[in-house]
Formats: sequence, structure tokens, C-alpha cells
Amino acid sequence: MANPHDPNPPTTTAPAWHWDSRHDFPRDVIGYGPGSHDPRWPGGAKIAVSFVVNYEEGAELTALNGDAYSETRLWEAAGAPPRLRQRAVNVESEYGYGARAGVWRLLRLFERRGLSVTLYAVGKALEDNPEVGRECVRAGHDVACHGYR
Repeated sequence: MANPHDPNPPTTTAPAWHWDSRHDFPRDVIGYGPGSHDPRWPGGAKIAVSFVVNYEEGAELTALNGDAYSETRLWEAAGAPPRLRQRAVNVESEYGYGARAGVWRLLRLFERRGLSVTLYAVGKALEDNPEVGRECVRAGHDVACHGYR
């Protein structure tokens, strides 16, 4: 069984890339050079920081979600061979911590500091734990879609 999440898929199956003048744009790898740029942030700030919390807990590949194999990339031992038609409890445990404790710790930390964040969430994670989405809305955070799974 081929793994559709293989980071090195066979090149013969990938179509050749072609420039699309409607959607593509040139890359700027030069920037402002040694002269830099002064963005003139409010209050003379020297840096702007955007906090984005990636929330995917419960949406990882797992037999519990009907997947044929377990998560192989989005966890601490990325690239490990998948478990076919069985649970990878260690992977589930890492994701489970984020849903049960980690996200709540982060939200409390941001609230204590009066900081707004963007919750970059996958739909399935919010379906499984809708209180996370409700709390983000209550606290005035942005909620952005990161796909369904």
C-alpha cells in the first residue's frame, strides 16, 4: 500500500509545473538588502509578533478515524513507518495532550497577558472538542480554517 503522505513521491506521477500568470508571482529573495526597511510600528515598536496556535488534535491519521494507517509525519518521530490498520497509541497520546491540556494552558497564558491569537484549526479537531472554538471566540481570538483534516 502506497503512503499518500510520502515526502518523496515518485516523480513520474507528478505533473510538470508551469507558470500561471494569473496566480503565480515572482519570489523576492533579495528583500530590502543592507538598508533594511523601517515599518514605523505604533509606539516605536521594533518588532511585531503574530501568535498562531496550530490545532489539529484528533484529526491525525488513525484507525479510530477510519484511516488505513497511522500518522507518520506530524508527530515527534516523523518518518517512522506507519502502523497498518492498527492504532499508534503513542502518536494519539501526543495529540491527546494538546487537546486535553496543552491548548488550555496556552489560552490561559495568552489571556493573562492580554494577547490575541489566531487559532489555526482543522474542522475535525473542533468537532471533537468544540469548547476550544467557543473559548477562542469568547476571548476575542481569531479562528482560521486549516482544512477539515
